[in-house]
Amino acid sequence: MKLRSAALAAAMALAGATAQADVKVGMITTLSGGGAGLGIDVRDGFMLAVQQAGRDDLEVVIEDDQRKPDIAVQLADKMIQSEKVDILTGIIWSNLAMAVVPAATAQGKFYLSPNAGPSPLAGKGCHENYFNVAWQNDNLHEAAGAYANDTGFKNSFILAPNYPAGKDALTGYKRFFEGELSGELYTKLGQTDYAAEIAQIRASGADSVYFFLPGGMGISFLKQYAASGVDLPLVGPAFSFDQGILQAVGDAAMGVKNTSQWNKDIDNATNAAFVDTFQAEYGRLPSLYASQGFDTANLLISAMGKADVADADAFRAALKAAEFASVRGDFAFGANHHPVQDIYVREVIKEGDVYTNKIIATGLTNHADAYAADCKM
Repeated sequence: MKLRSAALAAAMALAGATAQADVKVGMITTLSGGGAGLGIDVRDGFMLAVQQAGRDDLEVVIEDDQRKPDIAVQLADKMIQSEKVDILTGIIWSNLAMAVVPAATAQGKFYLSPNAGPSPLAGKGCHENYFNVAWQNDNLHEAAGAYANDTGFKNSFILAPNYPAGKDALTGYKRFFEGELSGELYTKLGQTDYAAEIAQIRASGADSVYFFLPGGMGISFLKQYAASGVDLPLVGPAFSFDQGILQAVGDAAMGVKNTSQWNKDIDNATNAAFVDTFQAEYGRLPSLYASQGFDTANLLISAMGKADVADADAFRAALKAAEFASVRGDFAFGANHHPVQDIYVREVIKEGDVYTNKIIATGLTNHADAYAADCKM
């Protein structure tokens, strides 16, 4: 296994280094600024799997997109044209994915998404070289809508950031929620002050609140919501209640229900080993994002064991077969190269001094996304 930063790449070029790995991966992810924790977790999960595989024929070049679409596009161009990567991965945010993935796959590169799953790439904009190892954006929100029905909520106030994943989020919730909406808001991406939104929730007459605010946005909202005295029950996707977020939010998140396709207590040997080895390697519990990075790398490694990346058809078939041990248990792609999987309902708890989640129910079983029928591959 070879890991190379941009600085090391330059040094190697100056030194006249010519050795090339058999498979070269370009990871573009968010490592600084808002949302950096998500990209760091994807990177660390991915690299843990690569390290455990011990393959010398795999090189990973990692770059920071700074959560900026223009930077992501520049990095993708550099990786494809100069670095000559075979595969791209790593993007967290759907607006960045929409800026990078179509151009990369059009140039014959494989893209393995460890996170972002915007609806256009699952439907009419699908591509044979694009595989999403996490979920389609709507999926966790659809499970939340189903859970809200089961709980008896009749009137939800819903909000999300105004970018592709935010729109997919609320679309997914509404697709399954059978009640009425007392309000629907799209906030600014990266927003940290939610006083106006909380005031609208207070006055709305809602019996529940559904929100999708990943990373630092979720931390800010949860703290402000708890301090506001509004006592309506909250429901959200895992992105707003993930391992890194919970430690920053603290007691304000206790007892809140959220939906996820993964949790550390999924009972299989691969997941148990992943949780233990990740914690030993990095000194923290893994997050949802870390699990997705880990699965993405293991999917890639499984394909490398079956086919040469230079034979695009054979390598694509090897990826489609998905013959790897997933932390989620059984893993399979649908016709549009997005997972068909169980999605769970989790509850925020405290284990000692650590805030975390436990699975309390299965929200949706063998769930596929709503856009596969529009994908013509």
